[in-house]
Amino acid sequence: MKIRIATPVVLAAAIALTASACGGGGSSTSAPPSGDGKSFEFWSFTGIDQKTSVDKYQKDNPGVQVKLTEVGGSTETAQALTTALAGGKVPDLVLIQGDDLPKFVQQPQNFHDLRQLGADKIKGDYLDWVMSQSTAKGGEIIGIPTDVGGMAVAYRHDLFKEAGLPTDREEVGKLWPTWDAFIETGKKYTAATGKAFVDNAATSVFYQAVNQGPMKYYDPSGNVVYSTSPQVKTAFDLAIKAAQSGITAKQSSFSDGWSAGIGKGQFAVVSAPAWLLGQIERNAPDTKGKWDIAAIPGGAGNWGGSYLAIPKGAKNPKAAWDYITKTQSPQSQLEHFVDSGSLPTTPSVYKDPKLTGHKDSFFSDAPTGTIYTNSLLGLKPFHIGTDSAAIGQEFLNALENVEQGKGDAAKAWDAALANIKTAIGK
Repeated sequence: MKIRIATPVVLAAAIALTASACGGGGSSTSAPPSGDGKSFEFWSFTGIDQKTSVDKYQKDNPGVQVKLTEVGGSTETAQALTTALAGGKVPDLVLIQGDDLPKFVQQPQNFHDLRQLGADKIKGDYLDWVMSQSTAKGGEIIGIPTDVGGMAVAYRHDLFKEAGLPTDREEVGKLWPTWDAFIETGKKYTAATGKAFVDNAATSVFYQAVNQGPMKYYDPSGNVVYSTSPQVKTAFDLAIKAAQSGITAKQSSFSDGWSAGIGKGQFAVVSAPAWLLGQIERNAPDTKGKWDIAAIPGGAGNWGGSYLAIPKGAKNPKAAWDYITKTQSPQSQLEHFVDSGSLPTTPSVYKDPKLTGHKDSFFSDAPTGTIYTNSLLGLKPFHIGTDSAAIGQEFLNALENVEQGKGDAAKAWDAALANIKTAIGK
């Protein structure tokens, strides 16, 4: 999911949220839990339509009431949870984005060890490397994964045709076996059309390339290596190259300009993990059938994924666990994918005809199940540490400054390292 640093205003809102009986602020749906032991309070973040899942669960379980609060972005939700844990007033269930999870895993005493509720019996249903991220050193399991991102490139085939480029998804994928080839394709597109090729360099180049190797900001032992990892430096240099090549629209992901630009054809390409496809569709409903999906340069990688956790002070932990087991089983995750595009973390369904045969009509009937699971199967997992989100944000900030003409490309790497050290103290 997208990374956002919480502002002081957001932090104040988070404090107000926890002070009002865990969920009085933010966007809420459904009545308060009835106290019947089957109902519960649930905190989620915005932009993923969690209400649909909750509504279906309530329909399938008559009499159960779920008070859903959409706290804000994923970072705001993590901040609100941190404040709630300190204050002792917590929800029964909370959705935590993958990059925010490690700091909570380091404090497993703040959460129910889901092994005690039955996680040991179902942990084998999920990808090993995904499950390991929610497992503490002592073996405690604090979260069950809801989805992963996978990687691919969404492109406007009509705009590619106008530029004289191939439009078939297989042929398009062959245009960019590497990120250097991706940038060269962008130059050809921009030369032919006079328009931007890709939305931005920070997330559509750096944040994809950096998520494709075995060692990102931390080594496998949990040591910080962001300043020495070849994977990070290579991804950063590629993004600088893209930013300076004139192929980007300079629209930061998820900004108002980015959302409008998708519908207006201001750029032809967006690097799109599975969860981002819904945002493209919501922002540009009139472009149905003009988009398609091709393989990501390098072929494999993952950006995103979230977990459901039950805080230790939850009043209705068994009700929350029932929700987890019923909504995150392999079959339920498969149904979520077909309905909403959330990529399953349960490999047993990766060969299911419902997934392999699924085609997304908005994206020219692209076989999204096959495309995204293929990107996962070639992935070499990397360690996510307690400061991964903060480190990534500073790299993105440095790249955006260069792209917007506010930073010196030659000094951007050193500036990012200095800011990271200030942010995390190492």
